Amino acid sequence: MPYSKSPSCHDGSGRLALHSVYGIGRIPDQVVTLIPLEAFMLKPILVIAALAFSLPTLADSSAPWGSAADLDIQYAKQKVVFDTTTGSVEELTSVLDRTSQLSMLNDADPFDSKIVIVLHGDAIPFFAVKNYAKYKALMERAQSLSVGGIIEFRMCKLAARSLGFMPKDIHGFVSMVPMADAEIVRLQHEGYAYMR
Repeated sequence: MPYSKSPSCHDGSGRLALHSVYGIGRIPDQVVTLIPLEAFMLKPILVIAALAFSLPTLADSSAPWGSAADLDIQYAKQKVVFDTTTGSVEELTSVLDRTSQLSMLNDADPFDSKIVIVLHGDAIPFFAVKNYAKYKALMERAQSLSVGGIIEFRMCKLAARSLGFMPKDIHGFVSMVPMADAEIVRLQHEGYAYMR
C-alpha cells in the first residue's frame, strides 16, 4: 500500500511520520509508521560517496572509455595484393612501410607468405629508370623490400605503355603483367587478400 510523506507530520523526536493513503486522497489521523530522519539522509550520502570514489575516472574526460586492449595475435601464411596507383611520394612510402611491417608480422616466410604490389596509374613514373635520380631513396627502399622474394612488384604493361614506358624503361626488380586489374582479380582468385 502506498505511503505519503508529510513534512507536517513530525513528532519532535527526529522521526518522520508516514501515513497510509486510503481511497481517494483520504489520509487517516493515526500515524502508521515513524521512520528516523537519518534514514532519509543515508541515500544522498551514499550517492555523494560513490561519486567521490569515481571522480578520478570521470576527471579524465579525454578517455571516457579507458584505454584500448592490447591483443597479442600471431600472423602467418598471409597472401596479400596491394592495388597501388598513387602519385604521391608520401603515399607510396606508406605502402612500402605497410608491406614491410606485414612481411615482418608474418615472420618474413617466403614459403607461406607473399605480398604483391601491383603498380598502375600515377605510381608508374616512380619506377622509371629515367627518374632514378629524382626518386633514388624511394627506389632503393622498394628494391630492398623485393630481396628474398616475399614482396614482389608487378606493373601494368598496358598503363606503362600509355605513359610511354616499355619494359626496358622500368627498374629490373619490377615484373610487367598484361593488365593491373586482371592481375589483381587473378591473385584474389588465388586467395590473396585485397589491400589499397
